[in-house]
Amino acid sequence: MSKPRDAKFPDKATLLAFIRAHPGKVGTREIAREYGLKNADRAELKRMLRELADGGSIRKSGRRKVSEPATLPPTLLADIVSRDADGELIATPSEWDEQDGDAPKILIHTPRRIKPGTAAGVGDRALLHVEAADSREAGPAYVGRVIRVLERGKARILGIFRALPQGGGRMVPVDKKQAGRELNIAAHDAGGAQDGDLVSVDLIRTRSFGLASGRVKERLGSLASEKAISLIAIHTHDIPQDFSSAAISESEAAQPATLSGREDWRELPLVTIDPPDAKDHDDAVHAAPDPDPNNKGGVILHVAIADVAYYVRPGSALDRDALRRGNSVYFPDRVVPMLPERISNDLCSLKPGQPRGALAVRMVIDAQGRKRSHSFHRVLMRSAAKLSYAQAQAAIDGKPDDVTGPLLETILKPLYDAYAVVKRGRDERDPLDLDLPERKIILKPDGTVDRVIVPERLDAHRLIEEFMILANVAAAEMLEKKALPLIYRVHDEPSVEKVHNLVDFLKTLDLSFAKGGALRPAQFNRILAMVKGEDSEPLVNEVVLRSQAQAEYSSENYGHFGLNLRRYAHFTSPIRRYADLVVHRALIRALDLGDGALPPSETTETLAEVAAQISLTERRAMKAERETVDRLIAHHLADRIGATFQGRVSGVTKAGLFVKLSDTGADGLIPIRSLGDEYYNYDETRHALIGSRSGAMHRLGDVVDVKLVEAAPVAGALRFELIGNANVEFTHRKTARKTKGTSKAKLKTESGKSARAKPGRAKARKAAKPKQKTKSGRGKR
Repeated sequence: MSKPRDAKFPDKATLLAFIRAHPGKVGTREIAREYGLKNADRAELKRMLRELADGGSIRKSGRRKVSEPATLPPTLLADIVSRDADGELIATPSEWDEQDGDAPKILIHTPRRIKPGTAAGVGDRALLHVEAADSREAGPAYVGRVIRVLERGKARILGIFRALPQGGGRMVPVDKKQAGRELNIAAHDAGGAQDGDLVSVDLIRTRSFGLASGRVKERLGSLASEKAISLIAIHTHDIPQDFSSAAISESEAAQPATLSGREDWRELPLVTIDPPDAKDHDDAVHAAPDPDPNNKGGVILHVAIADVAYYVRPGSALDRDALRRGNSVYFPDRVVPMLPERISNDLCSLKPGQPRGALAVRMVIDAQGRKRSHSFHRVLMRSAAKLSYAQAQAAIDGKPDDVTGPLLETILKPLYDAYAVVKRGRDERDPLDLDLPERKIILKPDGTVDRVIVPERLDAHRLIEEFMILANVAAAEMLEKKALPLIYRVHDEPSVEKVHNLVDFLKTLDLSFAKGGALRPAQFNRILAMVKGEDSEPLVNEVVLRSQAQAEYSSENYGHFGLNLRRYAHFTSPIRRYADLVVHRALIRALDLGDGALPPSETTETLAEVAAQISLTERRAMKAERETVDRLIAHHLADRIGATFQGRVSGVTKAGLFVKLSDTGADGLIPIRSLGDEYYNYDETRHALIGSRSGAMHRLGDVVDVKLVEAAPVAGALRFELIGNANVEFTHRKTARKTKGTSKAKLKTESGKSARAKPGRAKARKAAKPKQKTKSGRGKR
């Protein structure tokens, strides 16, 4: 920053330029010093900053600091939340990282002639085209135009009906934010609801004192009879459950694929390797040494993917239903599929011994694990076996069973030999390598929680993931070569501000972050390797994770930072992801492989809308799955009030500490008021609450003992109290500056074999939610 000079009051454009040049580093004091503003001018400066913040042009960052918010993409999904003083509609992004401050406001421009499907109102969700507003004008930072209204506003509250002996009852809200705010339901307003029903309620009367009143609008199902906590999340997030009658008719009329127009791969011994409870098997693999003497030590990989495009044609009822869902949603007790079971679990599932249509890729890999060439084929295949990850691994580890024994020498060992080759290429690429253990809930027959486990991470998992990554890269490369539009899977590098915050945090641990040149995953891996085995390892892993953007779908390619790939597209799971189906159609069109091709009407612009929509449905699924797990575990712990647990601080906010329990992975809050009898300051850089008198520090990653004092099962909320002397400072052991070797934590990659993966583009996309993790793309089956 420059030295003070004679006062010259800056206009808003000048202010924004100065703030952009110093992200998260300036506030009123620094701006006043820069422009030589005195006391009288500071009041006007604060007023201008408030106007810019209210319009979303800037945001608060830490204490007294301001910065430019993350830039919005040109096409996004938004919720219309209000009207301004002139009656114009105001919207905010449907998904926004709370760490980036308040969501920017978008002023909706209403044309004189409104096209069908674009008339919007408060409460609606719409697809918008947005651009930055004139920074010289007060008001929202963006202006937008409605492309299409996707959902009409619904004035409703979801909750569980609890019947009272005298008639009527009370409605317990399912939203955590409304926990404790019950509604009174008179007998004549109950609409026939029974105790335990999930109901939609209209608020009909509020009171200054006592309970507000509501009327049951709709009975959505009984938790008691269906034993399904997931029912709450399904209705809360408007996840479609039922297929249209036209889609069902199309699926029932579908016939198995034949050899017509396909290559015959039925004698190639492809196998599927999946979780033991998988019902839809959409990928099969085969590997063999390359006989070409010019590729000594190389291998040939075959990856065959279910030919969903053969059955789900563009514009059909099945296609419309699939796009509306965007993806399958996986709960501990059920799956809400993207496609009807006739398609997903039968005709498209690569069942052993059954002829199935597939879109396959043949890849030649050299001895260093680099792909030399690839080709795509539309085939008829027949899976030689259906294996689980543990089953395949056990065979390689010397414990084959009746199924894997005959396959060991001819199929399984060549697959693992090929993985050893492919792994060399992965190690050379050096993708982001975080350690993210994934818990799985095991249910009892009655639908309640039996236990929570962390499945062992096997080479069988890594083998499939790496093969899928190679296939996904080949798909993106082929479509780029043919100059066809496609939907990329993208993951932007962390924003400048998040890197600055990470650097400041690492300094508190005497760790340095090398920032020279372009940002690469290897720079983060170096930090992770340095803290391997140290007390600070979980803390650093968590903070590095939170510095990352979230992967998303886009018609614009800006690479995949986490995987360290220049181009990447999801190709390997079309049964459960609409993005993969689009890629299949594009390949069929590019290579003239027959029916089900991407229509010429699909352009980069139209696919941008599809990408925005399915990015939203992906985040919707992630949130619904996470909330269901929270509710299940809260039910599981509800009868253990007063019990003590060990956990780790998973979040630090001005409201208190979030703690994740070690045994179940349950999250709960320790309110700041319960930490002690002194005032605690929130230190954003240290990710800590620090006692103003004692200096006691409670920090992200700390191991703590807590007592459960309250559980709200319907909302999935837990409240804890800290056990022990809160005024004793928790100190972290200093981290060694260097450690030998290159040991890395393990990140489940975007292979297409795991389900989720959280908006990319740090400067042009919204960043990830703190708890969300970049997953491999496969997930639970």
